[in-house]
Amino acid sequence: MSQPEMIVALDVPNAAEMRSTLERMPDSIGWYKVGLELFCSEGPSVLAPLQKQNKSIFLDLKLHDIPRTVGNAVKTAAEHGVNLMTVHAVGGRAMMEEAAEAAASCECPPKLVAVTTLTSLNQDDFSDLGVNRTVEEQAIALGELAICSGIDGLVTSAHEAHALRNSFPEALLVTPGIRMPSGDIGDQKRVATPFYAVENGATHLVIGRPIVQAADPVLAVSMMLDDMKKAVK
Repeated sequence: MSQPEMIVALDVPNAAEMRSTLERMPDSIGWYKVGLELFCSEGPSVLAPLQKQNKSIFLDLKLHDIPRTVGNAVKTAAEHGVNLMTVHAVGGRAMMEEAAEAAASCECPPKLVAVTTLTSLNQDDFSDLGVNRTVEEQAIALGELAICSGIDGLVTSAHEAHALRNSFPEALLVTPGIRMPSGDIGDQKRVATPFYAVENGATHLVIGRPIVQAADPVLAVSMMLDDMKKAVK
């Protein structure tokens, strides 16, 4: 098994905070995630500093709209050098097919991953939403829909990663909610260690607060990477 990628989540409110965060990060970090908060604050210009540093960009906007709108958004994002993007699997087959076709038409096609179930949700939340499947059943059902629609991979908690890896051997599996055993879980409900995520088939681990808010980010990154490497066989 090849070494999975670590993606540091830039979950900060503005470009000034992003610059400050990047200055504290080790040069070895090759991937960064830009999510809704930062993108809504600064717009596409916030991606330029990452491009200048030759970093790979994971744009996590969880696109969920009518097919044409999502397809156009994918094309626009690709023009800004995005390498990986999220769509919501519950947007349906037509939306995901349009997104996949749009990505394929780009000069530098971004990879697309579909969100199956947010890591902030658990079984009780599913009941509130009227979803009668278990979390794992929902992840597999939406995963199959996404992969059959041409999407490259899935976003899932590490707890569903093993089942998804068995069902979709070639898919990218992006796992947020990564914490060391002593870490604060914050607003996440289904968290896991780097070792657990990699052992269960994750290809990309998204790690935010445990690194970005660490007193020593370099040490935090080192600990995370060491834990990941232990699971690579």
